[in-house]
Amino acid sequence: MRTITLIVICLLSIVSISVFCSGCKRKKTTQTSVNPPAQTQKNIDYLKTETKEQFDERMDWWRQGRFGMFIHWGLYAIPEGQWKDRTTHGEWILTTGQIPVAEYEKFAPQFNPTEFDAAQWVKMAKDAGMKYIVITSKHHDGFCLYDSKATDYDVIDATPFKRDILMELTEECNKQGIYMCFYYSIMDWHHPDYLPRRNWEDRPEDGADFQKYIEYMTAQVTELVTKYNPHILWFDGEWEKTWSHDEGVKLYNHIRNLKPDIIINNRIDTGRGGMGGIHDSRKYAGDYGTPEQEIPATGMKGYDWETCMTMNRHWGWNKNDKSFKSSEDLIRKLTDIASKGGNYLLNIGPKPDGTFPTESIDRLADIGRWMKVNGESIYGTNASVFEKLSWGRSTTKDNTIYLHIFDWPTDNKLTVPGLITEAAEVYPLSNPDKKLAVQYTDGGATIQLPTASPDPINTVIAMKFKQKPEIVKTPQLTGKDKFYPDCNVEINCGSDTVAIHYTTDGTEPTSSSPKYTAPINLADTTTIKCRAFINSVPVTPTATKKYTRLTVKEPVTGLNLIGGLKYDIYHGKWEKVPDYRTLTPAKSGIATNIDTSVKDIPELLSIIFTGYITVDKDGLYEFSLDSDDGSNLYIGDELIVDNDGMHAPVMKSGSAALKAGTHPIRIEFVQGEGGIMLDAYFTPPGENSQKVPPKILFHQP
Repeated sequence: MRTITLIVICLLSIVSISVFCSGCKRKKTTQTSVNPPAQTQKNIDYLKTETKEQFDERMDWWRQGRFGMFIHWGLYAIPEGQWKDRTTHGEWILTTGQIPVAEYEKFAPQFNPTEFDAAQWVKMAKDAGMKYIVITSKHHDGFCLYDSKATDYDVIDATPFKRDILMELTEECNKQGIYMCFYYSIMDWHHPDYLPRRNWEDRPEDGADFQKYIEYMTAQVTELVTKYNPHILWFDGEWEKTWSHDEGVKLYNHIRNLKPDIIINNRIDTGRGGMGGIHDSRKYAGDYGTPEQEIPATGMKGYDWETCMTMNRHWGWNKNDKSFKSSEDLIRKLTDIASKGGNYLLNIGPKPDGTFPTESIDRLADIGRWMKVNGESIYGTNASVFEKLSWGRSTTKDNTIYLHIFDWPTDNKLTVPGLITEAAEVYPLSNPDKKLAVQYTDGGATIQLPTASPDPINTVIAMKFKQKPEIVKTPQLTGKDKFYPDCNVEINCGSDTVAIHYTTDGTEPTSSSPKYTAPINLADTTTIKCRAFINSVPVTPTATKKYTRLTVKEPVTGLNLIGGLKYDIYHGKWEKVPDYRTLTPAKSGIATNIDTSVKDIPELLSIIFTGYITVDKDGLYEFSLDSDDGSNLYIGDELIVDNDGMHAPVMKSGSAALKAGTHPIRIEFVQGEGGIMLDAYFTPPGENSQKVPPKILFHQP
């Protein structure tokens, strides 16, 4: 497999890439406008060497900003969401409309956004209170909004516009104090060497070399970093099986060696876990998680994240899509995200002429007016110190708590549960001179509000303290809910000045119940109930958790086994794992690994692996399935991992108590359309997670 080495990429000032596509010539040999800096000669593995302090310093401006603008713009704006009789397309129109590449290329001569004004775009983002802009340098359709030296399929060479949009925006962002960032799609429906093809395409896969595409992509990413100096590279389109974890790590370190302080989202690698955007920095490259079109219910404790979301239903311009979220909804979503410790990346889909939709302009202005008054309650804040507030949300910064009131109390009295530290001053951000009275009790505080809400969308009350305020939370119980052979349970409510009382017999805890002072050891199935008390008065709800001691599974004996699992492949379209008993396999064989390498068609299939797994010690084993789409794992007849259904890459886990020896195992997998992947992991007692190794998999001949 050929690769372009880091040294060659970094030292060459001449980039020569020859690319040929159906419909037009793709060849360019041009000197880049900016030579790569000397630092590109480094070859540092930043994933292994960066300290937490260095990471925090690199992420600081992004955490301070909290609010950014996403821009999806390209050739897909030209048809305005319509292809033939269907009017619901967006930026995916090439594939959702099943448009041949040669036909889609005809949009390029029509791309002439004469009303595009970089200064105006940046000003609208700035006036809305946004601190950074992320724009599509290249989306899935392969078209580039900048002057790429690696292809002629860009705004300079393929359109009559002939202006470098990214350069104009970069210069304006520098002038107006906004961080310029670029989106880049790993998936490319236009490049002849990108694989896989769409299942409806007439372009053959024969002759396509995915490694050549990686070289092309690396060259483009290199010129984006060295020529435009972006603050973030925001990747997407990583979910198809051709892109691998190893390539993600390699590209991540290459970019960091070009620009050590750049921030890179987790979609550069393969571990984001579907639209939920879960990011496990222990296993995958990328600096933050990327939930899409959703806000995590409780945030993502332990690492950074950013919700990206459309204003209406589409990312790219669709003239028929009038389903715009209200200004109230957008402001409250921004607040909700900040209250959970995340960033909000709010999307705009510009029109073909280069202007923003009127609806988007109006909403940006509304958000800006709110942010001008209340921005300090968003910028640089941390997640709420409260579990749940019935009337709104909360953010924190240093020794200040910001209370965001969505629902104004009818009696003008705002209850703040669990707050046991008295504030030095309390006032509305809209009128800092108006101090508010507060009454404190063992269970919290009550603020006397004005008789009317200053802002019906979100009134913000600031509570300033002389020291870090203490909040009593509903006790949290640690420990896995399924265990073997025993389990230690710890309880914490966020305060050292309260007493936690608990029971193990199903009764409600009182101040006379046992007091928690040390971890509780469980050897049998037990339900623990606990509650926090101050002066023998309960100040939190009761927390309840059931801990189940698993029954250990006995090994099977007397079998004549040989290496590998049996597999059967079935063809068809299912929404979840099918009932194999009613089906006839299209292909059968022996697999050494639990993955999709045995597949005989690229999609619309199901695979079942059956056989035995041998473990060498007694204890609790955790099994995990990382799949796109659905998958299940059984030990014997018991379902241990349920990851079924149609979804993007998602990892789910479950546990089984096993005695040393051989146990029946079955893995079921179903694949719809699009990306395909399946990996199985297990964690032996006292060890780290690892892929299930072939040496412990067997079947009966």
